[in-house]
Amino acid sequence: MSPTERVVPTLGYGAANVGNLFRQLSDDEAWAVLDAAWESGVRYYDTAPHYGLGLSERRLGAFLQTKPREEFFVSTKAGRLLRPNPAFDGGLDTDHDFFVPNDLRREWDFSEAGIRASLAESHERLGLDRIDLVYLHDPERHDLDLAVASAFPALERLRSEGAVDAIGIGSMTSHALARAVRAADLDMIMVAGRYTLLEQPAAEEVLPACRARGAGVVAASVFNSGLLAQAEPTRDGRYEYGGVPDEVWDRLQRIVAVCRAHDVPLPAAAIQFPLRDAAVRSVVLGSSRPAQVRQNAQLAALAIPEDFWAELAHEGLIPA
Repeated sequence: MSPTERVVPTLGYGAANVGNLFRQLSDDEAWAVLDAAWESGVRYYDTAPHYGLGLSERRLGAFLQTKPREEFFVSTKAGRLLRPNPAFDGGLDTDHDFFVPNDLRREWDFSEAGIRASLAESHERLGLDRIDLVYLHDPERHDLDLAVASAFPALERLRSEGAVDAIGIGSMTSHALARAVRAADLDMIMVAGRYTLLEQPAAEEVLPACRARGAGVVAASVFNSGLLAQAEPTRDGRYEYGGVPDEVWDRLQRIVAVCRAHDVPLPAAAIQFPLRDAAVRSVVLGSSRPAQVRQNAQLAALAIPEDFWAELAHEGLIPA
C-alpha cells in the first residue's frame, strides 16, 4: 500500500455531479466545475460507471486528457456493467437521481470476466491509459459473499498484472467495509458518510481493521447529505434519504455551538475532521457549482485551533 499512500492527494473531487446527479449540467458547465477544482489545487478525482450511466467518466476523462498524466490521481469503480436498456422509452435515470437518458441499464457482475470488462470499459470512457485505483462499488447491495469469493480476487489479479495500481471497496455500510478489509488484500477503502464530524460508526470496526491491515481510507459524503455544508444548518435539511431525526439534530446543534464558540465554520470542521485520523488519506468532496468547489478548497486549508477539537472530544462529540 505504501506507493498509494504517498501519492493519493489529501483533497479530492467526487465527480458524481458532473454525471448530472440531482440536476442537469451542460458540457460547458461540467467543464467549469472540473476547471474550478483543478485551479483550486485538487489533484484527486473519483468517478464511477454508475454516475450518470457513464457520463461522469466521459466528462472527467475529456477534462483530464488536457492535463499532464503525472499530476493527477484518478479512481473509478467496478461491479456494475452498463448495458443497453431494452425498455428505453425516452425517459431519464431519475430513479437513481441522475438526469440522463436511461438508454442504458446497470447490471451487477462480480465475476472475473465482469470485473475485467468493467475496467476495460472505464478505460474507454475515460480515455486514459492508466487508472490509479479501482473500488468495488457498494457490493453489499448485490452480494457481499460473492464479492469476497470472486470480485476481490479478480481485482487482486488485475493489480498483480499491473492493470491497475491499487484496489479497494467503496460503501456507506460499515459491516461491508470491515468485512472486505479483513477478507481481501485492499489498498484503499472509500467510507461514504460513516466517518464524519456528525457521526463516526466506522471508528468502531472499520478504521481499526484498516490500521491492522495497512489499508488507507478515503472519506466521502463528509457533509452528511448537506447537513454540514452550511455554517447554520436548517431543521428541514436532508439526512440520508429522509428528514433529520431528533437525536441527530440535537447532536448537530451541540457541534454548531462549539463551532460558534471557537469561530470555526462548520463546513471547514466537517472537511478537516476525518483527516485527523492517521488511517484517513484523503477527503473527497462533490459539487455542481464552481464557486462551491473553490470555497471547499479554501475551507480545507483553513487553520483550525487545536482547542476546538479538544472541546469536541471533551463533549463526547468526536473520538478522544
